[in-house]
Amino acid sequence: MKKLLLITLAILPLKIYAANAIHHAPIGVMGDHFHKKGEWMVSLRFANMQMKKNIFNGNSISTEDILKQPNTFSKMPMVMKNSKSMSAMNDIPSKISDHPHTAPMKIPMNLSVIPKKMTMRMIMFGAMYAPSDKITLMGMAMFSDKEMILDTHKGMMTREYLGSFETSSSDLSKISLSALLNLHNAENSKWHTIFGLEKSLGDNSKMSLVLTPMNMKKSITLPYGMQSSDKALRLSAGITNVKLIGDFILGNQLLIKKVIDEKDWNFGDEFEYNIWFQGSFSDRASYSFRLNYRDQDSIDGSDKTIMAPVQTANPLNYGGEVINFGIGINVIYDIFGGVHKDRFAFEIIKPIDQNKNGLQMKDDITIHIGFQKSL
Repeated sequence: MKKLLLITLAILPLKIYAANAIHHAPIGVMGDHFHKKGEWMVSLRFANMQMKKNIFNGNSISTEDILKQPNTFSKMPMVMKNSKSMSAMNDIPSKISDHPHTAPMKIPMNLSVIPKKMTMRMIMFGAMYAPSDKITLMGMAMFSDKEMILDTHKGMMTREYLGSFETSSSDLSKISLSALLNLHNAENSKWHTIFGLEKSLGDNSKMSLVLTPMNMKKSITLPYGMQSSDKALRLSAGITNVKLIGDFILGNQLLIKKVIDEKDWNFGDEFEYNIWFQGSFSDRASYSFRLNYRDQDSIDGSDKTIMAPVQTANPLNYGGEVINFGIGINVIYDIFGGVHKDRFAFEIIKPIDQNKNGLQMKDDITIHIGFQKSL
């Protein structure tokens, strides 16, 4: 029902605006506009996302209750690298079973490692070029850097707190190439569709030292959410439109991403809808309010080396529905010269409703900062 309502909103008749500070959507929206024949645009975006606390089927859950949750892998032996210090990280084998000093270890019956905070930073380099007035090509490469802080508790008996540890990963995460097709370009109305491919490139078998429920440091394959990619190829499709309401702008964008080339495991298909409202302080500065809805399926497949007593090791604890609210600012400067001005943008996003699948960390503040230059 939610998706039907959003699709209905997205295809309403629309009108559009003049080229000034509100010529572009909030910086968190990708592929929001097309260009005239021969025009180029380059962009640099930075995003910082944080996750804190935990929710179970959309409701807050305490540490004590998480420790009561059953561990899916409790009856399976987990092989982990035998190491006594953090220095062992300098010599991690590609597969745990390849190491000569490995031994099976029984995993606790209940979850014993609890995520406390996750920070993900993303740097996105983009470019757009219009070979004609009807088609604009868009390319993007994204580098991601992830950090997570976790608490470890004893696997049985008193379940007391043993200590905290941190894991991290960073890599070129994905690249994408899309075509924006201009459907309608009247004086105050613009529509365009988006079709493209997105390839996940980064490492999907990153290993790190963790503090186990036996109070030992072991090297294991990090859970899915801490991997830089899933190696999958996705097809993306969508439609974008905007309209003028007096001196204000109303924009809509609907996007779908579907996996078309699967590996051993992959993050689920996505449905995303954005609706934003913009107004101007002046021709050089505008403000925006954005509502974002995102629905993602849980992980398909699994990695047999990922089976730690932590919620993020379970493929079912991924995906779900999240609704976000964002406030943004666009500002135009003339720093680098040329026919077109330079655009700097900022947007801060806060979740207002989260109905995630299973047991997951709770989304917190996300900040987007960006620069765009048309050539």
